[in-house]
Amino acid sequence: MRNSTAPKPPSFASLVQQFFTDYLVAQRAVSPRTVACYRDALMLFLAFAGGKLHKAPTALLLVDIQPDLILAFLDHLEHDRHNSIRSRNLRLSALRTFLKFAGRRDVESLHVVERAMALPMKRFERPMLGFLTREEMLAVLGQPGSTWPSRRDHLLLVMLYNSGARVSEIIGVRVVDVVLDGAACVHLHGKGRKQRSVPLWKTTVLEIRAWLRANPQLGPQAALLPNRDGHAMTRCNVAQRLELAVVRAAASQPSLAKKQVSPHTLRHTTAMHLLQSGVPFNVIALWLGHESPNTTHRYVEADLGMKERALARLEAPDTKMRPFRPSDSLMRFLQTL
Repeated sequence: MRNSTAPKPPSFASLVQQFFTDYLVAQRAVSPRTVACYRDALMLFLAFAGGKLHKAPTALLLVDIQPDLILAFLDHLEHDRHNSIRSRNLRLSALRTFLKFAGRRDVESLHVVERAMALPMKRFERPMLGFLTREEMLAVLGQPGSTWPSRRDHLLLVMLYNSGARVSEIIGVRVVDVVLDGAACVHLHGKGRKQRSVPLWKTTVLEIRAWLRANPQLGPQAALLPNRDGHAMTRCNVAQRLELAVVRAAASQPSLAKKQVSPHTLRHTTAMHLLQSGVPFNVIALWLGHESPNTTHRYVEADLGMKERALARLEAPDTKMRPFRPSDSLMRFLQTL
């Protein structure tokens, strides 16, 4: 009779490597940006755990990852690194995903993983969504100038407002992603490799056509909104150009001087203006690429004007309720049944 030995559980180092190469990249096919987020979270945790346990990261074991260690790491993020609660929760989410993966590969340590997985996210108050009024948004857009940067910047702002795109989506738009004939639209490549198409206004189409005529060197695969070197703009580029536009617009709209306006503010503005125009929630969710309807409902919370109109339709408590009177003979007949 031959002795059967149980397979040796994988090492912690090999679990980390398999998590990135086999699970995130090969199985889930996440974007490089998502891989970088998981990498940063695990690097921070391993450095902290190594210091606490006096072990090199390669010498760590899965059983070393106890709830107390994770809680100490989360406190370190908040108090020593001054991370926001949102960032703290994102790091915890990354650890949870890794531990869930590791628990399936090392069943003997599953009880430790389950205890660590039970740690809750920290609740926090979400700030009210900031957005611009129609007048403020038009002032920020302004008019295209005569120089190359000013024409590009105007098209950048128009497309941000038209599409409600995230910064990563707008700087990733290539010439081939824009459809100008027939049902004009722009194809956006969103979070999690998800793609969606957003319709374009006629004025946006005309401006894109004029931009492409003035820049015939832009091939199908080129960035629609390049920098001076011909490469795609960076997030920093977009934020800087928007800041200049806001400073200029504050001359005619002084309220802008008191607001923190970021590229994401324009995304909120698009959503809010769609909502105020009567566009249904599900359409706005598709427009913005929201996975959860709860995200879209946040715009209702931020729209005080919509709440005021609803309140106007509600009788005040001290208002006398008028008795119902049927409007015609048919209604009176039905009421007698």
